[in-house]
Amino acid sequence: MKDVSFNVEDGEFLGLIGPSGCGKTTLLKILGGIVPFEAGQITIDGQPMHGAGPDRRLVFQDFALLPWRTVEGNVEFGLEVRGTPKEERRKRVAAAVERTGLKAFEGFYPYQISGGMQQRAGLARALVMNPKTLLLDEPFGSLDAQTRRVLQEDLLSLTEGSGRTVILVTHDMDEAVLLCDRVLVMSSNPGRIKTVVDISKELPRPRAGRIEEIRSMPAYPELVARIWAELRESSPVGR
Repeated sequence: MKDVSFNVEDGEFLGLIGPSGCGKTTLLKILGGIVPFEAGQITIDGQPMHGAGPDRRLVFQDFALLPWRTVEGNVEFGLEVRGTPKEERRKRVAAAVERTGLKAFEGFYPYQISGGMQQRAGLARALVMNPKTLLLDEPFGSLDAQTRRVLQEDLLSLTEGSGRTVILVTHDMDEAVLLCDRVLVMSSNPGRIKTVVDISKELPRPRAGRIEEIRSMPAYPELVARIWAELRESSPVGR
């Protein structure tokens, strides 16, 4: 990557989209503090960022659940590591499980539930920590179209009006337009921010519960087409 610079507003839902290999996931991991950066500076609320912190939580495409722990145990894990008292852990885990639609599955192990349920558990594990920022690395990329659509709706319901900042890496142009306020389109060789597409000017919030209405608006396919045009220019395959 080279000369990558952008701002994210509090409570904003920001998308990162670009050709494979342009550095989207690496950038997200840098923001999460799990990959070091060699030059430049990242600031949060005006203060330099130094590594990982409780204010940011990553959710990965491959779920990254601990197979020997139940859904409840996976959701609780971060609170245990932090040393949160047991009674508070129970209350927070119960709330996160209910919010993510896992109420009847607390005692199940990852291999006993579907991919969609596993991703819900990954979201619950992040949300239970009450982070200011969610960093989502293609969280629905490995799921079938029906499950992905349901979880997109769930994600809107969980984040809209929460004040939480979300940064989403995705390859899905439709998903980027549906979920995001702005989309940063990246190019490769070297990875950089090519353009910014402002979604919020054309598609109003709230969007939760209004997916079909949002998709029927004339601006929706126009925004998808604009992102695709930018991606084609950015990708060696598209040239």
